[in-house]
Amino acid sequence: MLYKSIAKPVLFRMDPEKAHHLTIDGLHTFGKIPGGRLLLQAVWGVGVYPELETELWNIKFTNPVGLAAGLDKNGKAVPGFSSIGFGFMEVGTVTPKPQEGNPLPRLFRLPEDGALINRMGFNNVGIEGMKRNLRNQGKRTIPLAINIGKNKATPNEQAHEDYRACIQALYGYGDFFVVNISSPNTPDLRNLQHGDDLSRLLAAVKDEMDAMHAKFGGREKPVLVKIAPDLTPEEVEYTAATILRSNVSGIIVSNTTISRDGLANANRGETGGLSGRPLTGKSTELIGTVYRLTEGKLPIIGSGGIFTAEDAYAKIRAGASLVEVYTALIYEGPALVKRINRGLRQLLRQDGFKHISEAVGSAHTGR
Repeated sequence: MLYKSIAKPVLFRMDPEKAHHLTIDGLHTFGKIPGGRLLLQAVWGVGVYPELETELWNIKFTNPVGLAAGLDKNGKAVPGFSSIGFGFMEVGTVTPKPQEGNPLPRLFRLPEDGALINRMGFNNVGIEGMKRNLRNQGKRTIPLAINIGKNKATPNEQAHEDYRACIQALYGYGDFFVVNISSPNTPDLRNLQHGDDLSRLLAAVKDEMDAMHAKFGGREKPVLVKIAPDLTPEEVEYTAATILRSNVSGIIVSNTTISRDGLANANRGETGGLSGRPLTGKSTELIGTVYRLTEGKLPIIGSGGIFTAEDAYAKIRAGASLVEVYTALIYEGPALVKRINRGLRQLLRQDGFKHISEAVGSAHTGR
């Protein structure tokens, strides 16, 4: 009610990107002031429930609902986001060099469709800027993933160098890493999902992760790949097989779509990646396909159009071990996280599951 009755009307009268920056700056400030994080936790925090706790890659997640990449691009508001109930979060996408991204306007609301279209273009402060932000925020309270990409000016033939640079600079600041090869807003980036380019890129990423682990020791940090929802069935099959062979740790399904099917809002003609409700079924179906193709051997994080506990549960039953939200947070506010977790507990009980891990992939077994 606090968000929908007061904050949302104000934010939705503003330009979407200005509202975005205001939100990030507000959470950044709340995360720094004395008692700010405690206040956020008191209002929006989520309790710890054993049936929702998950352990993957030797990382403990107190609940399966995370924040997708793209909202906190520069890692500026990690303490604030960590205090509103998320089980984990992604920052980024970050590139080696700072870049301004695409010309304004580049973010559009589609309220009738429960959607957003963005063509941000990996606008970010670069690896050194993110390093400064993360260094100054103290001890993390939830697992943090760093989503990494290539600069627009870097040709695909040299993309591996950018991903290596991100890992080298930020290895000590993240709990796991996500290789973004699926944004539609960097020219030719999605081509890295196909052919030998994908094999070479993932081999370079794994090599760099292994080198950093050898240098710093400690727990071996996982690296995941984020794929697009617009792959053809043949491309999905090849991409899944390549990722499985590469020995990366998991897959995020999925990024935004370039499809515009069934949209009502006037902004539907804008170029960019579409997120939100129109992606709900498409991403869930792709999760099921990837889970089947990988025989459940590779953990999946499900993302795309999660507005309700039922949406999240469908992705978990399709094969996702964790889920992420983004667009729904803009439309529903921070209470969304608590609502999804509460609903997941009810749905597990309803289906006779004692732990969320029992529900992962259950749609494939007829349960």
